[in-house]
Amino acid sequence: MNGQKDWAALLGRILLAGIFVMSGFQKITGFDDTVGSIADKGLPLPQVLAVIAIVIECAGGIAIIAGWKTRWAAVAFIVFLIVITPIFHGYWSSPPDQMMEQQINFMKNVAILGGVLLLLAFGPGRYSVDKA
Repeated sequence: MNGQKDWAALLGRILLAGIFVMSGFQKITGFDDTVGSIADKGLPLPQVLAVIAIVIECAGGIAIIAGWKTRWAAVAFIVFLIVITPIFHGYWSSPPDQMMEQQINFMKNVAILGGVLLLLAFGPGRYSVDKA
């Protein structure tokens, strides 16, 4: 049974962090759009915030996939998700035609936050750089 847990932890890390890595690379390839989205929310220094988001998503995602400094990466994602989720997916203040989409994205981020909290609590598992 332990072998199954080890493989499940590895697969779980890959699946959980994959969304961050993909999102980070999308922010790189669509940097101007990312900056525009941040500016549209009225946040200061949108270019700097875009770079910070890219670093957190790409570096943190790769760290979680590898199982390197997993708990530190989890803490970074916990803070990141708590900050960005209500700002970018605040469905309660969205126009009616966008409310359902934003509520789904809000709840998706809450679910991902749950997965990241599990990583913080239980660590990366056996198949990780941290355990090698």
